Amino acid sequence: MSPSTVRRNRWKILGVLSLSLVIIGLDNTVMNVALPSIQEELDVSGSTLQWIVDAYMLVFAGLLLAAGNLGDRHGRKHALQLGLLVFGLASVGGAFAASGGQLIAARAAMGIGGALIMPSTLSILMDVFPQEERGKATSIWAAMAAVGVGLGPLIGGTLIELSSWPAVFWINVPVVLAALALGYHLVPESRDPNPGALDTPGVLLSIAGLGAFVWAVIEAPARGWTDGLVLAAFAVAIVLGVLFVRRQLRTRDPLLDMRLFKRPAFSLGSLAVSAAFFALFGMIFLMTQYLQLVQGRSAIQTGLVMLPLAFGLMIGSGLSNKMNGKLGTPKQLFGALTVVALVIGSVALWQPGTPVWVVALFFFVLPLGMGNVMAPATAAVMSAVPEAKAGVGSAMNDLNRQVAGALGVAIIGSVSSSIYSAKVETATAGLPHDAAGAATDSVGGAAGVAAHLPAGAGDSLMAAAGGAFTDAMGLALLVGSAVALAGAVLVKRYLRDPRESAAAARSDGRTRQPAAAPRPAS
Repeated sequence: MSPSTVRRNRWKILGVLSLSLVIIGLDNTVMNVALPSIQEELDVSGSTLQWIVDAYMLVFAGLLLAAGNLGDRHGRKHALQLGLLVFGLASVGGAFAASGGQLIAARAAMGIGGALIMPSTLSILMDVFPQEERGKATSIWAAMAAVGVGLGPLIGGTLIELSSWPAVFWINVPVVLAALALGYHLVPESRDPNPGALDTPGVLLSIAGLGAFVWAVIEAPARGWTDGLVLAAFAVAIVLGVLFVRRQLRTRDPLLDMRLFKRPAFSLGSLAVSAAFFALFGMIFLMTQYLQLVQGRSAIQTGLVMLPLAFGLMIGSGLSNKMNGKLGTPKQLFGALTVVALVIGSVALWQPGTPVWVVALFFFVLPLGMGNVMAPATAAVMSAVPEAKAGVGSAMNDLNRQVAGALGVAIIGSVSSSIYSAKVETATAGLPHDAAGAATDSVGGAAGVAAHLPAGAGDSLMAAAGGAFTDAMGLALLVGSAVALAGAVLVKRYLRDPRESAAAARSDGRTRQPAAAPRPAS
């Protein structure tokens, strides 16, 4: 494909990349809505349900660096097409699954496809768009990467109401087919012209180390943070991480150039993305429970209440390029992360009966801040990475999202669970031992117990559980708020605005002009 053809079709190519991204964002949230139906029809345990969700994240995060390197080495278009094909076939397998084990296997295979898709889209964007248009293109990319997250609850709830749980897998198939067909004709191939030797030990260490770390983060809330297996997995992850860093510093052709972390744009851009997604994923994990179990909304009603999240992300990401031009990256990230921190922190003031307009406003204002974090932080990360290594840089950006999101769910969820158990304990004192244990364990357990109690006793238990969960959610989200605020302060303090650096360089050049040579005496 000639350069002139690529330039002429660049916005169509961005449309194909955006289409590929939507199914990944959608899959992050649509599955949560289908879990009650899956549990009822397949008769699976709670731990199996957890792994139906987490198998995808575990494989996705573990393979990201290796997948980004694969795209740089063998072709980013090839990696994107292969990822779409794997994702589509795994979705079909999930739709036909007849057991929890088959669903877990299908979700893990979808994680392989997702790990190939996401870094390829951003690295192709960097290759297709000239420098002056990358900010706008990245803003659109960031919006589409997140819009599926906001649409997921509504689409999932609608599909469950109209059909059954396999529909949440079938919805991926037409999108994958369209992205494959359009991508085959429109997307150009690109790769690292000098990839060097494949760092096989680095690939294996990255997969094993990230896999152990994400597994420990996923299992810690259920098993306990001091559980022997969890501590062992964290220890293994640390050892493998140290070995990976040593390998990257010593090998001639590293999988990830560790010197990138010395560049403030890379390290602080990564920090901003991580802080925002830590808070966002922790919030979504608790908020879906609040809307359905405390306020008693159906899956579709929950999706409708959360729908402003999608519009806010699109508007925020769409405006971020203009805001960046006016404020510069450090001020923009500081302001946006501060908005995220304040809005998430405001949940501490909520009550079980908080009006729906307050909740909807929350889901609109929060993504306005998120949108102004994702695009400029992503652009900062990618600006520090050589274009030939765009796949690895994109994978690192995506890895920040996934690992920070998993940590957000685990840590904020654990804090909320501990506070809830302590607050609801008094209300469960008169219940039988097993019923009290279930009600104290989670607000969902309390709802199950209340359904088998006389009307008055059941209402009383749910009122106490709803109040305890609301208080616990508000206090736990203060952790996410604090992380976002800390990220804002560090970015404001240490990230330099490239425009100021360029202006200083020009000024320095003018002041250091060599003096004119003296005219020779006549």
